Amino acid sequence: MDVIRENGDVATQPAVELHIVSDSTGETAARLVQALEAQFPEQEFEEVRHARVESVDDLELAVRSARGRPAVVIYTLVDPEMRDAMRRLCRRARVHYCDLLGHPIDAVARVSGQAARMMPGSRAPLNPAYFRRIEAMEFAVKYDDGVGAGLDEADIVLVGVSRTSKTPLSIYLGYLGHKAANVPVVKGIEPPAELFTVDQRKIVGLTIDPNRLVEIRRARVRAMGARNRQYAELMEIYEELEEATKLHRRLGCPVIDISELSIEETAHRVLRVLEERKATA
Repeated sequence: MDVIRENGDVATQPAVELHIVSDSTGETAARLVQALEAQFPEQEFEEVRHARVESVDDLELAVRSARGRPAVVIYTLVDPEMRDAMRRLCRRARVHYCDLLGHPIDAVARVSGQAARMMPGSRAPLNPAYFRRIEAMEFAVKYDDGVGAGLDEADIVLVGVSRTSKTPLSIYLGYLGHKAANVPVVKGIEPPAELFTVDQRKIVGLTIDPNRLVEIRRARVRAMGARNRQYAELMEIYEELEEATKLHRRLGCPVIDISELSIEETAHRVLRVLEERKATA
């Protein structure tokens, strides 16, 4: 059984331990834990991952590490006997627990009339949706930073200055199945002519707080050992953001401030504003 600890900073109040127990890698539960932690911004958490558990002995070790602590055991176990064993162990140890797969599997089996495969680590089939996602991610890489002529083919066109998360956002949108191209706003350089001829309903502008952008760019300059200090100077950034604002107005596109947003939150806002634009067109 693999155990991976992710320790946070020292907190003034006890951290809540979230023990992720899985018969596979634990990624399914980890994604839920991220959403869970976001609902308690003032609480410190420590994630303890127990991956690839194979026996009841492994389960006992996981429960023992949580016993008597401010902990919740969150598990994704496919085998019904392992789920039953985990439930008994948690109750006996008086540890709070959450079964993420058991109830959904049982519910789908009842509705569909089909038995689940009960295979740990099973992956979704390589269906057309999967290949669309792969194609969309490849598209994002191919047409990153205005490279190539993919604006006509894109489902989404992102426009913003450097370090407004255009590239990771494009790739994440690709993971969701949407072809995203991005165009950088560079002071003194005219954007590609195609930007003004494509369907304007698929264009979304990105902006950011100037002080936040200064922090990001200075960290970038330090990491790269670069000497281009002008890139990270506040006055230079104000001018770039003003130029971006002018371009966004010319395009008549909605603008999203990404200063305090994660990539996932930004992506869903992008999709929502595009849906609203198309619905009102």
